[in-house]
Amino acid sequence: MGGFLATLAGSPLRHLLLLAADGVVAPLSLLVAYYLRFEGNLERATGLAFLLVLVAAARMAAAVIVRSHRWSFRFSGLADAVRVLLAGLLGSGLFLGAVYFLNAPRLPRSVVVMELLMSLAVMGAIRFSPRYAAARWLDFSRGRTSRLHTLIAGAGAAGEMLLRDLQRSNEHQYVVVGFVDDDTHKRGEVIGGKTVLGTLDELPWLAAKHHVEKLLIAIPRLAPKRLREILSMCAELGLRVKSLPVSFVYIDAKISASMLQDLQPDDLLPRVQVDFSDTGESGTALGRRVLVTGAAGSIGGEICRQLLRAHVKQLVMVDINENELYLAQRRLESQLDGRELVVEVADIRDAGRMRALFERYRPEDVFHAAAHKHVPLMEAAPCEAVKNNVGGTRNVARAAHELGADRCIYISTDKAVRPTSVMGASKRVGEMVVRALALRSPTAFKAVRFGNVLGSAGSVVPIFREQIARGGPVTVTDPEVRRYFMTISEAVGLVLRAGYGGCKDLCVLDMGEQIRIDELARHMIIMAGRTPDVDIKIEYTGLRPGEKLYEELLTEDEEKTHQAMKKVFTAVCPPPPFNLEERLDELERAAAAEDAALVIEIMRSLVPSYTPQHNGHAHRWQGFEATA
Repeated sequence: MGGFLATLAGSPLRHLLLLAADGVVAPLSLLVAYYLRFEGNLERATGLAFLLVLVAAARMAAAVIVRSHRWSFRFSGLADAVRVLLAGLLGSGLFLGAVYFLNAPRLPRSVVVMELLMSLAVMGAIRFSPRYAAARWLDFSRGRTSRLHTLIAGAGAAGEMLLRDLQRSNEHQYVVVGFVDDDTHKRGEVIGGKTVLGTLDELPWLAAKHHVEKLLIAIPRLAPKRLREILSMCAELGLRVKSLPVSFVYIDAKISASMLQDLQPDDLLPRVQVDFSDTGESGTALGRRVLVTGAAGSIGGEICRQLLRAHVKQLVMVDINENELYLAQRRLESQLDGRELVVEVADIRDAGRMRALFERYRPEDVFHAAAHKHVPLMEAAPCEAVKNNVGGTRNVARAAHELGADRCIYISTDKAVRPTSVMGASKRVGEMVVRALALRSPTAFKAVRFGNVLGSAGSVVPIFREQIARGGPVTVTDPEVRRYFMTISEAVGLVLRAGYGGCKDLCVLDMGEQIRIDELARHMIIMAGRTPDVDIKIEYTGLRPGEKLYEELLTEDEEKTHQAMKKVFTAVCPPPPFNLEERLDELERAAAAEDAALVIEIMRSLVPSYTPQHNGHAHRWQGFEATA
């Protein structure tokens, strides 16, 4: 039926048929009107034959003028109904004008009104009935096959447009039973033939009553907190969820079922996307020479993207991973617009190589994002963590200081606060490196500390997504483990704001509230259209070496903070140890000698709050014997 309508809609024959239909409907309506007016005695209708010809011509002329003969049966809506009404009124006007100027027999006003009403009714029926019949046929066809009883969340414009597309499409299994909407005033309203059954809070009993299996979310700008509540309800009810990716306010095309997609983890965060190029500080990056380490990673790559949008003059991308660096370069080439993009394969642990790059490019701004970040791997390789996260940071920072960079920004982590892992402790020592240089260097050194980034390489989100794709199980370390999360875009946008703003040596990003990883895993399973603990199992594996149940952003001696700019705070930090350089030399020598026990001992002396976790299944520091 839908294919027939599509074929007919594109045929010129249809235009002629509709014109002919209007030309037939009008005189028949006039004839019936006369019959009713004179109670069947048509002999009293003088000049009737001439009037029948006039009204047919007037209706056809009006249809051409208003273009109501050029009709789309599949996509007709309210605007098209108004077009039919205008054609009817214009046709009556043309008819009466012709009667007046041609001195045709006058006709009773009641006949004119009845003819108009009957013609409008039949013309509307001719145009809208195929769409209605097609919708009913599709419902019937879906009823004979497998179908999903579905509720649409959102009884607004987006929901109504989505329903209309579902009703005229046969490329889905959704049978919409009604709407739910938090606006209680909409209860009982009928939209597109479907009733607003209640609110989202009433979803449990509505789903049970109507045997609902699917929820389609069509609510523009749905608050993330509310979305998490809805997903939790859906998890308990076993409902699968899809949503429209953007508000209908921002798109020109009609909303269609093909736009429905699985929700993304970013949708769960109450965060506003931040792009540095859209902020007031972006002007300070204009025309600058910038070097970014770790440029092939998630954070470093996003720093490069946003810096190019802020129109830096030259961008030097540095990373040891040549394959990912090449791919990152390819992704960014379209943004160059005359600016210079350079890629350099280099190891930050090589001091000579770092100095050579700084001498060659003389960067004015440096963003140091390169680091070993995986907690369990660094627990088994503490010497590697120190070589990269401490030694590499020293090399980059020294080169920035000695070769006159204006600023050097060090990307830190919440795991550096009261660390229980080698990775966290090494990043805390890295903060000390840049803090010590900040006290004596004309280069503005800053450390920016924030938590987990959703979707970054190796983070929990892509791991969960992969586990869900292969059917589970999804592994969570502990039901109560919590983490701070930001989107990559926001994290980098705030890092750049802090770097180019008037922040002090330690900046802490506002991370909001911590999210339970177990809750995130369950929500991601629901977003993928599965049911937690039914379709996809969740397994708890226990905390890994170096992990904590929750993270912190500040230590006790850093609690005195003030807000430097929106979502960016600066902390007052204690001075680094007076013998820091000597201790760092010792630490690097111990790492070079693969003396893991001494590495841990020195880091504990530098970071008194560091409490290593010696789990028997991980490794033993004495003799450093790694076990499975």
